[in-house]
Amino acid sequence: MKNKDIVYCSILFIAVICLGITASVLGSVDISKMTEADKYILYQIRIPRTLMCMVTGSTLAVCGCAYQAVFKNPLSDPYILGVSSGASLGASLAIVLGFDFIVLGVTLSSFLTALLTVFLIMKLSQVGSRMHTTTLLLAGISMNFLISAIISIIMFIDQEDMHKIYFWTMGSLSGIKYSDVIITALFSITGITFMRLYAKRLNVLLLGDMQANSLGVDVEKTKRTILIISTLMTAAVVSHTGVIGFVGLVVPHIVRLVVGGDNRRIIPFSVLGGMIFMLLADIIARNVVSPSELPIGSITSLVGAPFFIYLLYNAKKKLHF
Repeated sequence: MKNKDIVYCSILFIAVICLGITASVLGSVDISKMTEADKYILYQIRIPRTLMCMVTGSTLAVCGCAYQAVFKNPLSDPYILGVSSGASLGASLAIVLGFDFIVLGVTLSSFLTALLTVFLIMKLSQVGSRMHTTTLLLAGISMNFLISAIISIIMFIDQEDMHKIYFWTMGSLSGIKYSDVIITALFSITGITFMRLYAKRLNVLLLGDMQANSLGVDVEKTKRTILIISTLMTAAVVSHTGVIGFVGLVVPHIVRLVVGGDNRRIIPFSVLGGMIFMLLADIIARNVVSPSELPIGSITSLVGAPFFIYLLYNAKKKLHF
């Protein structure tokens, strides 16, 4: 990394620490006096939640970078493409079938349904040998609608587990434990490390398949590998937090405006940017209607949806219906 990048990363890292401390101590319950109950709230509720916030933000932001490079589409995002919804369907099925008591049962179920969703979207959006921007977005929106309908039916049939399934559809960090953080972080750190090592190949993919092949990159193998890893990362997050949208869309775009289009720089900055975005969203979700709490997914969507509309408006001349 360049000296300038080190300075930027240091500033962002300090911002993450400050926001992390703020998120841990700020809330509907005043912990300034630090009674035994306050200590429990701080160490067993707020700190695990803050850590999961950071893991979730960094993971979804990097997944957004990966999807945008593979699909060569700046509007790609795990949420918009329906991958997050696919993962939530797997989580819902795992709950209904009783797999949530098995270690990684929900995560594996989420991964399988998310991977199936990616495969279907790729097939639906393919026009000849290319994936068209319009059909990609329509395929993602269609899958979101279909999966939402299936989850609604599951909730109606199994009303005992309705509150658990509702958790996945809204996106929430309530009830996060240290074990959840550790499991998700293992997937996240492994996946982010892999994406950083593949950053040069992600750059080459953006040049087009023919150009990438001429430069010695096995395009299809690289795409499959990146999609599998990024989908597993998304599933690991969704299986613990539910569907949290637009992080993978907003953060990489903001990072590109600052550092340019090189994924070797975008990925590490997106890690920190994703943490900051999620921590800010969590602080707002927990305090704007205190002592009640808003689903964090609604806050990220409130920011991300207008941002998506803005990007779509700017890209409208490239869309052919």
